[in-house]
Amino acid sequence: MSLELPAAAGSTRLAASHAYNRFCAALSKASLVLAVIGLIAIILSVQIQVFGRYVLNDTPTWAEALALQLVLYVTALGVAVGVRDAGHIGLESLVSVLPERWRLKLEVLIHVLVGSFGALMVSSGWMWTVLKWSDIKPMLHVPVGMDYLALVIAGVLIVLFSIEHIIALVRGEEVTPAWH
Repeated sequence: MSLELPAAAGSTRLAASHAYNRFCAALSKASLVLAVIGLIAIILSVQIQVFGRYVLNDTPTWAEALALQLVLYVTALGVAVGVRDAGHIGLESLVSVLPERWRLKLEVLIHVLVGSFGALMVSSGWMWTVLKWSDIKPMLHVPVGMDYLALVIAGVLIVLFSIEHIIALVRGEEVTPAWH
């Protein structure tokens, strides 16, 4: 059973419900859950740092480095989910005044461009991940390449979610946001 969601300019599109859509929805929800866990871990890390500094008078050196590392991954996951939920910058006012045949083409083009940007993130992020993997962060004792791995993860998710949007547009469907 499909829900009907409002689309631009008064027409309606059915909610996408094919296997790839369900796969992307599960990835998106998992990304949201991991981002929330990451946010909680950031808060705990900062609280440990503050407690150590002001109560114990001995700041744990790893706490700030861990918080900064987690910020990269929480941001990466949030950006990817934002792409799936169509929360990225768009030309909604321009798209809504176009005739339906041009609207579809422009919406597909937007998702192709966003997906291309995600692919660029994967390519560049992977290059830096490999180049920096042998360097070790002194505070966390993890590879510096882990910083860039966040770009790869976000890029892969952005490509997958852009493909999902393109498939939905071609099929006349709408992607339901992950938080529903």
